[in-house]
Amino acid sequence: MFTGLVESLGTVRSLTTTGAGRTLVVADPLANELRLGESVSVNGTCLTVVAHDADTFTFEVGPETLQRTNLGELTVGDRVNLERSLRFSDRLGGHLVQGHIDGVGHIDQRLPQGEWVTIWFRCSRELTAQMVTKGSVAVDGISLTVVDVEDERFSVALIPHTLAVTTLGFKEVGAAVNLETDLLAKYVWKYLQLRHF
Repeated sequence: MFTGLVESLGTVRSLTTTGAGRTLVVADPLANELRLGESVSVNGTCLTVVAHDADTFTFEVGPETLQRTNLGELTVGDRVNLERSLRFSDRLGGHLVQGHIDGVGHIDQRLPQGEWVTIWFRCSRELTAQMVTKGSVAVDGISLTVVDVEDERFSVALIPHTLAVTTLGFKEVGAAVNLETDLLAKYVWKYLQLRHF
């Protein structure tokens, strides 16, 4: 479980195809603090540390994860949002984020307003059905507040700090992002779907 508060921007050091999956090595100072088997959110995707040294840590990314997230599009040198898992004694500054990606969306528009930016994301209608204005959404693992929701897109307003410390500061229109809708919204949506049968 995570909070959606990005701790660091790591750099993809290497990618190796291993059967149907990939081995992902990320370089970041967090490597000194990680333990084998620890969960880390990488662009919002919960992954398990399988090896680490003083500078890097390694994940095995399976075919299901590659298919459902933007991790399959990563290349060496790309920056990724990183967050270590939540301790139950921690403050919950964002919202409860599982690290289980519901789908991939794409940046549809970037609308600068001085130092602030409103970003519209395009995604499936199934995902926007689970969003409400002023509700929570995780975009590449970043806990954000939904501003507006349309049939197949939604918007968020980003403060300068978020733009400076996450991938949303430099991702351009058309870039893929991992989306996780609010945990409670998923259960309500599923319940309403089942009532139709």
